[in-house]
Amino acid sequence: MELVDPQPELPSWTFLTNHAHVLIAIRRNPELRQRDISHAVGITTGAVQKIIDDLEQGGYITRERIGRRNRYEIIDDKPLRHPLESNHTVHDLLETLEA
Repeated sequence: MELVDPQPELPSWTFLTNHAHVLIAIRRNPELRQRDISHAVGITTGAVQKIIDDLEQGGYITRERIGRRNRYEIIDDKPLRHPLESNHTVHDLLETLEA
């Protein structure tokens, strides 16, 4: 039986969207399983799947199947989607948060 760490205590709201949180998780480890991303972000695996589909359809990530796992690549030169942030790229966001 696999032991699962308890879900981290998450605040009721955050400054970033779950899409951004999924990108951050993928940036940290592009071979994370969706259930691991789910645990890190604090959302369901179904929500992670939907977000990954959104990001892939939007051209923000690519997904490559390797054996039984996926490997994700972030296309970080894409602009952020909201008009207030559209003069910045995914790279800008992730680099700022990594510092």
